Amino acid sequence: MTVTVVPTDPALLRGRFDAALAAFLDARGPGRPDDGTGAVHAEIRRFVLAGGKRLRPLFCYWGWRGFGGPDGRPIVVAAAALELFHAFALIHDDILDRSDRRRGEPTVHRHFADLHARSGWRGDPAAYGRQAALLCGDLCATWSAQMFHGCGLPAERLRRGHAVLSRMRTEVIAGEYLDVTAAAGDGSVASALAVVRLKTARYTVTRPVQVGAALAGAGPGEVAALAGFGDPLGDAFQLRDDLLGVFGDPAVTGKSDLDDLREGKPTVLMALARAAADPTGAARLRKLVGDPGLGRAGAAEVRAVVEACGARDAVERMIRVRADEALAALDGLPLDEPARQALTALAYRAVDRRQ
Repeated sequence: MTVTVVPTDPALLRGRFDAALAAFLDARGPGRPDDGTGAVHAEIRRFVLAGGKRLRPLFCYWGWRGFGGPDGRPIVVAAAALELFHAFALIHDDILDRSDRRRGEPTVHRHFADLHARSGWRGDPAAYGRQAALLCGDLCATWSAQMFHGCGLPAERLRRGHAVLSRMRTEVIAGEYLDVTAAAGDGSVASALAVVRLKTARYTVTRPVQVGAALAGAGPGEVAALAGFGDPLGDAFQLRDDLLGVFGDPAVTGKSDLDDLREGKPTVLMALARAAADPTGAARLRKLVGDPGLGRAGAAEVRAVVEACGARDAVERMIRVRADEALAALDGLPLDEPARQALTALAYRAVDRRQ
């Protein structure tokens, strides 16, 4: 008698996603050792496999399983392809944000800038780093599409999943543009929430789970209904991320707790703080947030203002409300088990985290 064990452990699934990613990347190594692209391939491989929560592949996988899709290599490969698109988004986002650390390691543009400096090449190391990283990001986006379409699922299923995937790609870029615009705009809560929804929420939860469902054969109404779960949960995920960007421990998050403040990132947290702070606190926020030279003492002062005016607590309440909304929507969806249980666990993992 053969006993089939249903793979629900995120760590086990992550290992399968990483194995699929490693196999795909290894098959696309340089054609010749001396063709000059080895550094690009090596850095992409390092960046993609070095860490990350694999939330997007997990949501995609469980969207598939929730609508009757069987476990197997094709869905693992299709879901893992989303991680390559995530790598594209992170690489470009780090360039725009001028971030030096990601997952506890140098960002891709920082890696190439350091390589330029160590090699004693001509020109500006920082400019070289940005240029090389942009190309790495573009290659990740291209490879994501190749991996998805080569997963082995039937063409009609791929067509349905790709329709959702295309929307996701457009939304991410639109959200990134709105983020850039918001940094120069009014800094309102409404504009910050619009960025959250397009740049992160939809591409972290909603679209991945919808891609999986569409690949499994879910109908248009069923796919659309998943937004009731994914949109508020994705919002909560990003709101938590914004809190961690200011109050998180860099040793745990792998990211600086100064970057968002130095950049003046137009988050919901900072929009609420500016609106709620007293005149003295608001003046300090105007002076300190967005200062590229902000130090530890200044950052501590910003955190004190944000806490004193109640903005941190307000964001915590927003996270709880959205998480509850997502879980209530999940209860009403016609999902097979163990997908409902797995998606519930992922929801808690997405909002109650330290990294």
